[in-house]
Amino acid sequence: MGWLSQRHWQSEIMDGPDLQQAHHIHALRGLSRINFWSHSTGILWPSLRELALEMSPRPVRVLDLATGAGDGPIRLWHKARRSGLRLELAGCDLSPVAVRYARDNAARAGADVSFFVYDALRGEPLRGYDVVMTSLFLHHQPDEERAVSLLRRMADMAGRRVLVHDLIRGPFHLLLAHLVTRLLSTSAVVHTDGARSVEAAFTRPEVRQLALEAGLEGATVAWRWPFRFLLTWDRPMDRSARQKAPHQQMTAPSP
Repeated sequence: MGWLSQRHWQSEIMDGPDLQQAHHIHALRGLSRINFWSHSTGILWPSLRELALEMSPRPVRVLDLATGAGDGPIRLWHKARRSGLRLELAGCDLSPVAVRYARDNAARAGADVSFFVYDALRGEPLRGYDVVMTSLFLHHQPDEERAVSLLRRMADMAGRRVLVHDLIRGPFHLLLAHLVTRLLSTSAVVHTDGARSVEAAFTRPEVRQLALEAGLEGATVAWRWPFRFLLTWDRPMDRSARQKAPHQQMTAPSP
């Protein structure tokens, strides 16, 4: 992979405190469009659907860390509603601009998703969620130590499952990032950050090692199109907890 054999992290423009609100919102629109065409929601949905069927009729409480435009939880809410499954979705982000945009996004879409400001890396751990997930946030961590800390925090907060969806570093994905960001967005922020994101991304073996260091024994890291991965980790349940868990047959219709 040439220079991509090693991870190269640079601070992204979206993470800067001096980014003007208009540019921030323009970038959020572009990223939401890219997420739609790259089928990001479809990467997360099968795992959430499986858990919703298992836990029915109780709703599955899901928290999306670093939610950005909130398009992921909003699309998942619509999928769950069409499937007759119960997901209680919430999203959080460090940026008040992103949270306001996500709330407006949910209102326009008629989606019952809550959004709030929260520091996913340093905030007081949140409780009461069955699933803690994040999309395209792991590669924002400047070093492996911070990435491990994020995974450990997610595992600590998740009652049942951790889901991490992100990019895979590689030359073809870098080329795709250059093309797609320019095809689907006119935001200069997205154009710059798209390439930086791929260069800062982890490979699947690197993610497996991060999960092990974070104590996520048994985590799987599966390849997903296009050049993405999904890390899945389930909290071990003792025998008494498994006996109390509902055993529902998976008969709900697919979306």
